[in-house]
Amino acid sequence: MKTSGALTALVTATLLCSIVATAHAGDNNTHPGTGTGKLVTTKHRITAGSVRLNYTTTAGWLILKRDDGQERSRIFFVAYEKTGGTKKDRPISFAFNGGPGSSSVWLHLGALGPRRVRLNPDGSAPPPPAELVDNEHTWLAFTDLVFIDPVGTGYSRAADVKKEQEFFNFREDIASVGDVIRLYLTRAGRWHSPKYLVGESYGTTRAVGLLDYLHQQHGIALNGIVLISPVLDFNTIDFSPSNDLPYLLFLPSYAAAAWYHKKIPQHDEPLETFLKGVETWAVRDYCSILAHGRTLASDERQTAALQLHTFTSILPEYFLKSDLRCSSSRFCKELLRNQQRIIGRMDSRITMPDTDTAGEAASCDPSLERLVGAFAGAINHYVRSELQFQEDTPYKYLNYSVSKTWDWRTGIEHGQGYVSLSKTLADALHLHEHLRVFIAAGYY
Repeated sequence: MKTSGALTALVTATLLCSIVATAHAGDNNTHPGTGTGKLVTTKHRITAGSVRLNYTTTAGWLILKRDDGQERSRIFFVAYEKTGGTKKDRPISFAFNGGPGSSSVWLHLGALGPRRVRLNPDGSAPPPPAELVDNEHTWLAFTDLVFIDPVGTGYSRAADVKKEQEFFNFREDIASVGDVIRLYLTRAGRWHSPKYLVGESYGTTRAVGLLDYLHQQHGIALNGIVLISPVLDFNTIDFSPSNDLPYLLFLPSYAAAAWYHKKIPQHDEPLETFLKGVETWAVRDYCSILAHGRTLASDERQTAALQLHTFTSILPEYFLKSDLRCSSSRFCKELLRNQQRIIGRMDSRITMPDTDTAGEAASCDPSLERLVGAFAGAINHYVRSELQFQEDTPYKYLNYSVSKTWDWRTGIEHGQGYVSLSKTLADALHLHEHLRVFIAAGYY
């Protein structure tokens, strides 16, 4: 596997860093286009570190049509192009978050774009209203950016609301996003530019699926993809009774959270050193322990429970009662139970008071829910004021109905098992010898 060093420097640990830009009065231009919805273009400039960046922003819809020419959906996007230079030499990156059911606001105003939401040093949100500042880490310094909101998120909608469910599955999601990428490349004249995909969480699943779709359907060759907090094999995250894999794979993350919150004696040890021991035990010993199930000898169960306690601070009695297993939702509840607090699932460093201290699992994710107000407020303000895109339709930053009704079957080979894109990625790397892949995943 080849990794792209060019795209590594500005990935942050929490993925929630920052972004936004200052429009000049009189610089906006609203115009229609064939097969294109309302588009608004504005000019901006920011200071990114010690570098001044001048750029053009385009916000609006691209229309996807049926074979009979009727509108099927309209996809909202925000594109950033640095001023100057030639399009042929300038890379372009298409970015989206995951869910499924998430808009691109998190990467857009939290990590990659030219403007960002100002957060506290620990990643938490200051009191509202959210403040937008120049993003000193914007990827616009080295690539043009296009943020895409899939159907059902942001301002993207199906033409017929009764048929919106058609888009809520693995194959249609990839097809619609892939067709938008092709349409944008055509209308913006970017077919000769180096092309990249940037996905986060389920967006990494989408990105790998797009490698095959864009090649097969449109002949689009990509230069690279960036996978942030990747999930390519869903059996690695499904805590089901018949699947032990997540329990051993999540153990190092549990240990990192316990280390951060100083719940274990090893908190004075460097995190990387500590986690190497956890990872070794998980693969060498824990895997076999789980495979033995209830046939494991009593003394071995006791030893395993004590070792899990050493790594996570969760009491041995808890592991003995739960067959030496702890799901992520239970761990988020259990780690700081004696302090009556829960930890975040996306970022375990973020905590909040527990309102159900006798409960079994965390009722919400404070590392997400506590940022919703900041990012929802920021995107609604940003689009209307700085990008001058006026739209009364609600911007769906997160649409939980999408994930609740998502049809996973179209992504499963032969209709059995889990969605898995690992082989798709491997095949793409074998087929496209110049394709580069960069993977980013945080400790917490």
